[in-house]
Amino acid sequence: MIRVGIDIGGTKTHLRACDAAGTARELVMPTADWRVRDWDRDAAALLENVKQLVEGGHVAALAVGAHGCDDTSECEAFEAALARRATCSVKVVNDAELLPAALGYERQIGLVAGTGSIAVCRDASRGMMVAGGWGWVIGDEGSAAGLVREAGRAISLHLDCGGSFDEPLVRLFFEAFGIRSAARVGSSIARQGGAAALGYHAPLVFAACEQGSKLAGKVIRDGARHLAELAMRLKHNGAAADMVVAGGGVMVAQESLAAAFLAEIEVQSRGTLAARIFHGPPVEGACRMAEAMAEDWVPATQ
Repeated sequence: MIRVGIDIGGTKTHLRACDAAGTARELVMPTADWRVRDWDRDAAALLENVKQLVEGGHVAALAVGAHGCDDTSECEAFEAALARRATCSVKVVNDAELLPAALGYERQIGLVAGTGSIAVCRDASRGMMVAGGWGWVIGDEGSAAGLVREAGRAISLHLDCGGSFDEPLVRLFFEAFGIRSAARVGSSIARQGGAAALGYHAPLVFAACEQGSKLAGKVIRDGARHLAELAMRLKHNGAAADMVVAGGGVMVAQESLAAAFLAEIEVQSRGTLAARIFHGPPVEGACRMAEAMAEDWVPATQ
C-alpha cells in the first residue's frame, strides 16, 4: 500500500512515495516543467509523475499541498480534477498547510515565506482561512520576490534622497541586475517577469546586510514584520490557533529573517501565539496527511 505526498511550490515540486515497509522514493522537479495552471491538464501531468515515481505500484492515498491553491474553491477544483483520474483517496490543500501537518499539528497556522508568502489555517468547520498570497506585484511581503522588490524601493528612495551608490545593498543590486542608473531600478525588477525569477536575487539582500547595509537590514525587518502580520490577521479574523509554523525556502535559508519573524510574533501576539520554524521538507506534511487518509482507504472491488 503506497502513500504519496506532494509539495507543489512556486519553484519546485517534491513528490515522496512511501510503502508499507517504510521505503521512500523521491522525485523533485521544477514546477514550471509540468504546471500550466489548468486544473485538468495539471492533474493529468501530476499523475503521470506519480506513476513514474511508484513504478506500477498501487497508490492508496495522495495528499497534495499546492502553491497557488489559495482558497477553498481552488483546492476543491484541483482535488476534483485529480480524483476524476485517480483510483485512490485524494486531498488537496494549500502548501502552507503542510508545515503544521509535518509536526502533527491540526488547525494551526502554516506560514510560507518562499517564492511567495501566505498564511493559512482552518476554522472549526474545516473552512480555509487565508491571509496574504496576493502575488509579487502587489504583495508577498517577506517572500524572496517581495524582499527583492522592497529592496528596489528602498534603493530608489535612498538615491532620491541623495544617498551614496557605495551603500552595500545599492552596489550588490546594481551588480546583480547589470544596471548603472537609478532610473532603471524599477524597470529591471519588472523585466524579471515573475516571482521565481525575481526571488532568485533574494540572497543579495542578506549578503548586503552582512556587509553592514542599513537599507538591507530594514528591508529584512520589515519583511519579518509583514509576515507576522499575516498570522495576526488570521487570529483577528477568528482563528482558534495558538501556534504558527513557518517555513519555505527563504525563511529556512536565512537565519536573520527567521529570527526577526520569531521576535515579531512574540511582540505582535503578546504571547498568545507561539511560533516555530520548520526546517524540514514540507512534503513531510503531505506524507502525514496521506498516511492518515490511507488508514480509512477501502480497496475497490474487482
